[in-house]
Amino acid sequence: MKKDGHIHSPFCPHGTKDPFEKYIEKAIEENFTEITFTEHAPLPTNFVDPTPNKDSGMAPKYLTDYLDTLKQLKKQYKDQIKINVGLEIDYIVGYETEVRALLDIVGPVLDDAILSVHFLKHNDTYTCIDFSEEVYLEFAQQVGGMEALYNLYYDTVLKSIDANLGRYKPRRIGHPSLVHKFQLAHGEKIDDDHRIIEVLKIMQEKGYILDVNSAGLSKPFCKEPYPPMHMIEYARSISLPMIFGSDAHSVKDLHQHYELIMK
Repeated sequence: MKKDGHIHSPFCPHGTKDPFEKYIEKAIEENFTEITFTEHAPLPTNFVDPTPNKDSGMAPKYLTDYLDTLKQLKKQYKDQIKINVGLEIDYIVGYETEVRALLDIVGPVLDDAILSVHFLKHNDTYTCIDFSEEVYLEFAQQVGGMEALYNLYYDTVLKSIDANLGRYKPRRIGHPSLVHKFQLAHGEKIDDDHRIIEVLKIMQEKGYILDVNSAGLSKPFCKEPYPPMHMIEYARSISLPMIFGSDAHSVKDLHQHYELIMK
């Protein structure tokens, strides 16, 4: 049973326009039995996306088309592969009510979902810490250095786990060490194993699932999955459920590094 549970789509405003069918056909060719499309959900309408093109999430007007398209593809390919209709939901400190309202609407039609942290709050402003190495390094200076940035990230992930987001809250936590994305750009050695272990332990205790995300291995300033390999082994040692996700934003990246991580 091979599953890729974190895949983006032509509805991603910062990804490629590769069609759904190409993703699905590649998955079938590579003997995957199940895939989940987890497009970036629309951000709260009262949240100002800090990225230059304001393209971190799907535009709200496209959400229905996205869900309807996947519903049809799910039926079309049901005899060849299991396709799950999903979303990647952003946890944003201070916008819990808005996220819960979205989940109350879309939750009943989703098969799967991921809860992820991309935005960090500092001094009443928000930064998308995985946008670029320049933004990442500048934000680290603002919060007091790299270690402070790492701690702020893990603290926010822990808040996402504890947040009351309603009955349709995702049970899978996305790329919980995304703060490593530009770790080779800052040149500092930050020992954050204890923070990752803290997150994984709490996930296990509270019944969450780990998004074992391979995308970091292809990022030039990361070169490791999220979380890193030794933390994936730790997650296995505490019987934390996990689902592989390639976090593909193009067909060529679909299932990237699956054999290395899921050996």
